[in-house]
Amino acid sequence: MTLEKMLSDMVERDASDLHLTVGSPPKIRVNGELINLNENKLIPDALNEILKNHLNKNRLSSLSEGNDIDFSIGIKGVSRFRVNIFKQRGNVAATFRKLPYSVPNLNSLGLPKSISNLTLNKKGLILITGGTGSGKSTTMAALIKKISNENNAHIITIEDPIEYLYEHSNSLINQREIGSDTKSFSDSLKSVLRQDPDVVSVGELRDVDSMNAALTIAETGHLVLGTLHTNNASGTINRLVNAFAPEKQSVIRTTLSLNLLGIISQQLIPNKDKKRSLAIEVLINTPSIKSLIRENNIHQIDNYILSGLKDGMIRMDDSIIKLYNDGLISKEDALNYAVNTTELSNKLNSINI
Repeated sequence: MTLEKMLSDMVERDASDLHLTVGSPPKIRVNGELINLNENKLIPDALNEILKNHLNKNRLSSLSEGNDIDFSIGIKGVSRFRVNIFKQRGNVAATFRKLPYSVPNLNSLGLPKSISNLTLNKKGLILITGGTGSGKSTTMAALIKKISNENNAHIITIEDPIEYLYEHSNSLINQREIGSDTKSFSDSLKSVLRQDPDVVSVGELRDVDSMNAALTIAETGHLVLGTLHTNNASGTINRLVNAFAPEKQSVIRTTLSLNLLGIISQQLIPNKDKKRSLAIEVLINTPSIKSLIRENNIHQIDNYILSGLKDGMIRMDDSIIKLYNDGLISKEDALNYAVNTTELSNKLNSINI
């Protein structure tokens, strides 16, 4: 079976990912669950043959040095795919993530108005967070599309790899891919201000250098969008601040309090229709939130989000409860994805009394 055939079958079955590993049949992820694409276990020679068109000399050399390889490919009339190739037990393995050809409109994602309003800002930091496969890239792309359509701006994206392909609309969009267009997120962020951007989108804030650069770019009057692998707003703030040395954390909290616009945290939860439903937490950086960040009272943020409904704020667990009340997800899945399991369990039990 060729790679093109497997990827076509994957798209036809509405799978999000394809996994190729020696000793296992090809597997696809459908609605969060891994299932076999077929029953033929892959052997090393067969997998190498399947991947050979995408393993040039440089990539093979990188693999032999213990590095993963990230890139994207497209199959005409099928879809685009994000690819990660790596080594396991001495053999090559690969994961393919399906990427839509077209960037979705923000309104089609069912996100609250408070998220759309964040794009009206000309400067500051918007953080989109969640685990792998939580829809961060889709939300980021929709925000960029909205900004591009509504402004005459220069937008620079830094991605690993490039996922969505943007069209130049009212704005000019330059997309830079790690590995082919620039060495790393931190390197590209160090030079991005010389490229006269209005908006900078960072695929992932991976380390202290990229986090510091993103804060600096926001502080100098630009709009910055970035992603982090964190599950909620308070965890995101702690992750960002704690990445810095202890003696710098007070300054970073102050800088973050002044420049943060909002945090969007996402989870995709399996639903009763055998698809996935979006649970979301939204933090808007109101004066009260600014004070909490500056004074290191991050542990109080959940309570302030609860009282900030008028500002468009939503707690993750309240979003999960709404999905449960709407009959979309089971009690078990609600508890599995909760931030505060005990509190959510008590609320669900009171609902069922």
